[in-house]
Amino acid sequence: MPQVSDERGVRNIYRTSVFVPAMKSTVRTLADTMVLGAVLDEIHRQFGPYELLDHWRQGEFHHDIVVRILGDTRGLLPGSILVIATNCNGGVKELLCFADAPDRWALWHWRCPHVDDFAGSLPPMLERAITEHWFDPCDLLASDARSELKEKHRKRQRGGGWEMSPH
Repeated sequence: MPQVSDERGVRNIYRTSVFVPAMKSTVRTLADTMVLGAVLDEIHRQFGPYELLDHWRQGEFHHDIVVRILGDTRGLLPGSILVIATNCNGGVKELLCFADAPDRWALWHWRCPHVDDFAGSLPPMLERAITEHWFDPCDLLASDARSELKEKHRKRQRGGGWEMSPH
């Protein structure tokens, strides 16, 4: 590597004509797979087994998949709990990393603090990555939110969003 001295005679070592990009975090790399199946495959490839802790639907177009990685994540992930937020087609919108599993309603309170039906505190969020599929999830909760269900076959969920009516 070339070495030069500045005006005070301090030697500096630097690279010329070599671009070294910043390393992408593992959370960012996982989110960039863009599809739930690919995220889960990559988790398994890098860390081994994982456990599905929960799957929450909010409205027709948002899913939160909560997994605990059972393998060693030290040095690669800041925590072993991942929340993978997807759209209805399995496209990854957001990936969150925690040391402890979050409560569903606390997570939605963090996302949409103005919604009275959501409450609670999240454990510390250690890292977050969003993708081009991301949009404000609060938009799904409005009373005039888009729905593919006919009015007579749907009901409002806690906090907003539509789900199939039981009758």
